[in-house]
Amino acid sequence: MNHRTQVGIVGAGPAGLMLSHLLHLAGIESVVLEARSRQYVEERVRAGLLEQGTVNLLIETGVGDRLKRLGLTHHGIELRFGGRGHRIDLSGLTGGSTVAIYAQHEVVKDLIAARLAAGGQIIFEAGDVSIHDFDGPTPKIRYRIDGNVNLLSCDFIAGCDGFHGVCRPTIPAGVLTMYDRIYPFAWLGILAEARPSSDELIYAYHDRGFALHSMRSPEITRLYLQCAPDEDLGKWPDERIWEELQLRLAAGKDWKLNRGAVIQKGITEMRSFVVEPMHSGTLFLAGDAAHIVPPTGAKGLNLAVADVRVLARALTDYYASGNRDLLSSYSETCLRRVWKVQRFSWWMTSMLHRFPDDNLFDQRRQLAELDYVTTSRAASQTLAENYVGLPME
Repeated sequence: MNHRTQVGIVGAGPAGLMLSHLLHLAGIESVVLEARSRQYVEERVRAGLLEQGTVNLLIETGVGDRLKRLGLTHHGIELRFGGRGHRIDLSGLTGGSTVAIYAQHEVVKDLIAARLAAGGQIIFEAGDVSIHDFDGPTPKIRYRIDGNVNLLSCDFIAGCDGFHGVCRPTIPAGVLTMYDRIYPFAWLGILAEARPSSDELIYAYHDRGFALHSMRSPEITRLYLQCAPDEDLGKWPDERIWEELQLRLAAGKDWKLNRGAVIQKGITEMRSFVVEPMHSGTLFLAGDAAHIVPPTGAKGLNLAVADVRVLARALTDYYASGNRDLLSSYSETCLRRVWKVQRFSWWMTSMLHRFPDDNLFDQRRQLAELDYVTTSRAASQTLAENYVGLPME
């Protein structure tokens, strides 16, 4: 079957779905192609922290009702080192901005429901997706559904299919410059049926390695431990994980970590990655297809939303006026913010983690950095401004 739309979107993650939603509000047609099932993408556990700008956009565009009802608003975070906690007052340092704890798969559910309610087309379980002719005026996306090959013709293609997707590798060699850093550690993460031990996130620097206390709801805790990139999960029974978390997170001998049944366990790799430019011809990359940040700064989903906000505005301007200026400057506009977010995520990661080649000097320098960040208003404000989210453009 051959069919046509204005914008073909590959990937039904936050980037692809938000782009489709924003285009719909502007009267622009799109079709979203997703390799996985609807159930899979709605249950895939990913990030869970939304910047103020992301929260505002979801609410302003009519997909924030569940977020307002179920999201947990946080006004600060805590940095722990030397056995003591130090609160960063995000709201007080940024003129009232906050962050929200609301899982990525819940955002995906909200966006899917909104698109389907509006008659939007999301084709799940689209197999063998490939993109063609994006160097010309009539790009095409080929895919297989129910054993049949289909061809979607469009004006533009949005590659929102993640780091391992098909869109970026389709761009010819020599067009893109890739910037990459792989960190010499990973995170061992668990999801536990346990009441959070703190009302806010705790980022802990410890001689044994970094630890993070987060949450998904008032009943579900999300916890992470720094570990080796090739860590064997089989060597980490639940009891060992809880003991290590207690050790690294403790602030004073009376602080106790709430424990519960571990319902998910996994290893998260740590890398920084950027590709420039973020488009080629009529193919535009957004989200993880164009960049990856280490999770320390909680920026992946938020950066994807920022990308498609820029792209939706550029496409809206093109269809309204025929002007391609915003499309031409898409990469430049996005990359200014992308690199600032990369810098922040690298800084948070470097300040809080133990590196294998660190010596005593490096460790003392990290502690001095943490001491400065938590005692200087200017330094605290820099952290807070980046954490709640830099301006969208």
